Amino acid sequence: MVSSKGVRSRGLMLGTLSTVAIGLLTTAAATPGFASQKPVKPTIVLEHGAFADASSWNAVIEELRADGYPVIAAANPLRGPANDAAALRSVLDHVAGPKILVGHSYGGSVISVAGANDPQVKALVYVAAFLPAPGETALELTNKYPGSTLPGALDPTAFTLPDGTTGTDLYIKPGKFHHQFAADVPAGTAALMAATQRPIAQSALEEKTEAAAWKDKPTWAVITTQDLNIPAEVQRYMAKRAHAHSVEVRASHSVAVSQPTTVAGVIEKAARATR
Repeated sequence: MVSSKGVRSRGLMLGTLSTVAIGLLTTAAATPGFASQKPVKPTIVLEHGAFADASSWNAVIEELRADGYPVIAAANPLRGPANDAAALRSVLDHVAGPKILVGHSYGGSVISVAGANDPQVKALVYVAAFLPAPGETALELTNKYPGSTLPGALDPTAFTLPDGTTGTDLYIKPGKFHHQFAADVPAGTAALMAATQRPIAQSALEEKTEAAAWKDKPTWAVITTQDLNIPAEVQRYMAKRAHAHSVEVRASHSVAVSQPTTVAGVIEKAARATR
């Protein structure tokens, strides 16, 4: 016969064990690496292109961070695909975990090289950007189809290289910047963009790229149909060749400034699809 005192003691013991078990499960669920933990979101690495700087991504960064994504907007030297990819690689090597690379304009050439042979780069997003194949140049691709009015808007400026020879930097003339580069951006914002633009070495647009990460990584492309720098037909050609998931947007070359929500949405779609 079991006394009522024994029953009460056993019940208290079982209740205590149950409480401890629940506590352990709760603690484990909150512990990094536990099976029920939400997947870590990849870091979004943004690479700007010519005639811009990292601040051109500001509105996109705000959208991505609001949705919980860690973001880095790298500084692009704009000296040439090989040099600039090496600079971006130094950033990527400093970031642990999975990454999504996003390139605007000439920045597409840079992520194509920097993202090759890196298993932590899970996807590529090209925003009004070049998707060159190995051996191709940005200038060659721009001229593949008619429509670019960039040559007439440029202001070439000589500069001295470390070895004493002379190179050429390319700017967009301030008076033509709004129409050429950012026609759908408010005039005041476009004026600030023109004043803070970073020049690209002419040789960078003539340098052949060495690798194409899009050949073996999931790829997305934002195609800008009102683009006066890289004609829409050129963008469609490159995106189709890369088997990219393409989104066409009625926007200027500065779509990341004029339509940041759209651009951030495509980036997040790439991130979700490649977890």
